[in-house]
Amino acid sequence: MTTTLRRAFPDPVAAKVPEVTALFWVVKILTTGGGEAVSDYLSLGSRVVGGVVELGLFVIGLAWQFRTRRYTAAAYWFLAYAIAIFGCGVADLMHKGFGIPYAGTSVFWGVVLIVVFTVWQRTEHTLSIHSITTQRRELFYWATVFATFALGTAVGDFTANALGLGYLASGIAFGVFILVPWLLRWRFDLDEVVAFWWAYLLTRPLGASFADYVSKSTAVGGLGLGDGRTAVVLTAAVVVLVGYLAVTRRDIQSPSRAVPC
Repeated sequence: MTTTLRRAFPDPVAAKVPEVTALFWVVKILTTGGGEAVSDYLSLGSRVVGGVVELGLFVIGLAWQFRTRRYTAAAYWFLAYAIAIFGCGVADLMHKGFGIPYAGTSVFWGVVLIVVFTVWQRTEHTLSIHSITTQRRELFYWATVFATFALGTAVGDFTANALGLGYLASGIAFGVFILVPWLLRWRFDLDEVVAFWWAYLLTRPLGASFADYVSKSTAVGGLGLGDGRTAVVLTAAVVVLVGYLAVTRRDIQSPSRAVPC
């Protein structure tokens, strides 16, 4: 059984995540907004069918990503987008399906994220994205990504709805907050790993807040474009940019930056 699994999901031979560039952050924010819009669109019909579709995309993304032996833009961003969709669905289910308040879901996913970070650090002794060169580290990485998406969804909903800021004000606030780690990194030499994950976490509520502002009805403070059209526009933008990265390969990590196993 173990041999069969290793053949199906072989060990990496190089880093499995992209280098962090300006375009990385652009695509990441687009996936967060697109994931929010797609998940909300799927929930307009049957929640069961929508949930199955979201889970299916997540499983396909996992299988594709873990079948690769090195970073591939299409596989990586497909899984990231699938997690953006599924993570949003899970966070929304906790609130809308089980009645847990946004503050409660925010705390829950915050605790999950802390636990994942703690176990990852104690096991691998690094949280650097340049260390994702083994399957175990990759599992920790994607568990962290999932937790950040779910937490970001919950926090974004909390600020927009529970605190009454609305979608636009929430988006602007998170746009300011996301500059803090970059400023601290630039001016005060904040650890690059801390800066990365701090900013990474904030991309979710940032992108989702603006996606909600564009898609939601004017009656609730949005522009009224609709979840479906917003999802199509953002998905198309992601496809174009990921296609560019796949062709140019400008986001391939340099082997010299890899953290030893």
